[in-house]
Amino acid sequence: MGCDGGTIPKRHELVKGPKKVEKVDKDAELVAQWNYCTLSQEILRRPIVACELGRLYNKDAVIEFLLDKSSEKALGKAASHIKSIKNVTELRLSDNPAWEGDKGNTKGDKHDDLQRARFICPVVGLEMNGRHRFCFLRCCGCVFSERALKEIKAEVCHTCGTAFQEDDVIVLNGSKEDVEVLKSRMEERRLRAKLEKKTKKSKAAESVSKSDVSEETPGPSKMKTGKPEETNLDTREKKTNSAPKSAAAHGITSGKAAKRSIADSEESEAYKSLFTTHSSAKRSKEESAHWVTHTSYCF
Repeated sequence: MGCDGGTIPKRHELVKGPKKVEKVDKDAELVAQWNYCTLSQEILRRPIVACELGRLYNKDAVIEFLLDKSSEKALGKAASHIKSIKNVTELRLSDNPAWEGDKGNTKGDKHDDLQRARFICPVVGLEMNGRHRFCFLRCCGCVFSERALKEIKAEVCHTCGTAFQEDDVIVLNGSKEDVEVLKSRMEERRLRAKLEKKTKKSKAAESVSKSDVSEETPGPSKMKTGKPEETNLDTREKKTNSAPKSAAAHGITSGKAAKRSIADSEESEAYKSLFTTHSSAKRSKEESAHWVTHTSYCF
């Protein structure tokens, strides 16, 4: 039973019993949720954004996640619902004046007070360390404690003054029940946005088709009530267009009738030179084309 060196194994090393449930340290979990990015697991630094489910991210981490087109993304489940940068909201956080950070930690032996937080509620003054429920407004990105919104009820943001509704209030790092409620709201919001886009596209297509039809077929008002000047111009243009046609037709008919007597006609020499019976059209054999020349004038 002994091992090398004379060691004797104990019972728990040989017999496998039921595994003990590991208890998660609540303080460590709160520190991870409120001080670290959900996507990159790095310390939160401005600009800080939040998704529609109330999770905190670094903005550069979200941009890198969206630009990464590879099939295997690190921690993709934590941000699988983020399809574009419009799905996150940049937060307007109020700094905590009592938070020193790493200013006095020169030797590395400073005690970190986990109760201290970098940001506070601008209305009540509660620290955003996970002990109190915080929420932000999706329309403007301002962050408040839930106590401030309940005590000071208003339909306008307390800092920037923008109007908001109950659907715009999103709880930060809420419980599982809060996440389920926020997820249902997110899906309803996205379906509503898709329907609005479809209706806008259909309206735009109808307006374009109507404009094309109106351009092709003028209305009765344009046909009946026309200005007299425009009608006169149209009649003049028609007359001028019909005049050369009639002249050409007259010339053709006269040419057919005068084929035999074109030389005896009273027309000008320029008009007579158009016909083959004129003396200018007659050439000798030396001037005519043959198999060597390309044109009749190459001699």
